[in-house]
Amino acid sequence: MPDPFHAKAASTTRNPTPRPTRQRHVVRWLVGAALVFGLAGWAAWRLLPPRVAVIHAHRGLAIEAVYATGTVEPSIMLPIAARITARLVELDTDEGDRVRAGQQLARLEDTDLASNLAQLRSQEAFAHAGYDRYAALLSRGVIARVQYDRARADWLSAHSAANRAVAELRYARLLAPTAGTVIRRDGEIGQLVRPGDAVFWLAVDSPLRVTADVDEEDIARVTARQPVLIRADAFPGQVFHGHVHSVTPKGDPTARSYRVRIALDGNTPLHVGMTAEVNIIVRRHDDAILVPEGVIDGDRVWVVRQGRLQSRRVVTGIRDERQTEVVAGLSESDAVVAAPAQGMRDGAKVRVAATGASP
Repeated sequence: MPDPFHAKAASTTRNPTPRPTRQRHVVRWLVGAALVFGLAGWAAWRLLPPRVAVIHAHRGLAIEAVYATGTVEPSIMLPIAARITARLVELDTDEGDRVRAGQQLARLEDTDLASNLAQLRSQEAFAHAGYDRYAALLSRGVIARVQYDRARADWLSAHSAANRAVAELRYARLLAPTAGTVIRRDGEIGQLVRPGDAVFWLAVDSPLRVTADVDEEDIARVTARQPVLIRADAFPGQVFHGHVHSVTPKGDPTARSYRVRIALDGNTPLHVGMTAEVNIIVRRHDDAILVPEGVIDGDRVWVVRQGRLQSRRVVTGIRDERQTEVVAGLSESDAVVAAPAQGMRDGAKVRVAATGASP
């Protein structure tokens, strides 16, 4: 017979499934509401017009320039060259030295020249004595005129030879033709130099210039008196000024370039031999309407007007790698799309993300 006590205990340990409480209903309702509102917000956001960043044009300086590189050099540079064939035996100056007009810069071997001059002067003296003797004899009628003429010709020939020897001896001394600065020395002691061989290069006291090679595609835009901006690595951050002095009429067919001489303004700290970058200003507009180069697509820009895109045709002027001059079709008040994207269409609704002036 079953124990009634244990039977009761067994029956009391069976718990039925509890019913949902009111709190659980509230949580479920809140989650559902959040999902509904989230989906509604996401749908509303999806329906909003796309956002675009805009800029405004600004007025500033537009410059069109021809770029080239060149070398700083004196406006007048003279070679100090040998005029006879001889060995270089003495150097009296060096690169960087200031010299005065007539100062000896170097000397060539002149021992043989001096010996030759002494011999020729002796011959000249002998010929002159013979000429004097024949002149006296002619005056007394002792000799014929032809003998006198021959004696005179011998003396004149000896005199001319002696003068040439004097000049050659003088050529053994290389002198500065004018005051200036020695900017280069090509000669070495012991070197055999010939007529035309430069021993020194002398920069005459004068303003410096830059000689630049301009590409033949750009040379038609370069003319005398155009202003030039010059930069050199030795002076970072500094800009020097000059102007086009001359353009060589004949170009280099191999390099396909033309040589342009640029006169530097006075008191420039640039030194002879430095490499310089030059920008020859061929056009300049001081009050131009400017926009960044990237906002123009062909001949059009996108502007935002009353919340809608508008494709605007523009006429451009001076351009460089950073900005473009707009001659017509755009004003400073227009909101220009800063980064045009594929798929933009005229009249489409947009939202403005940012407004600013072009840099």
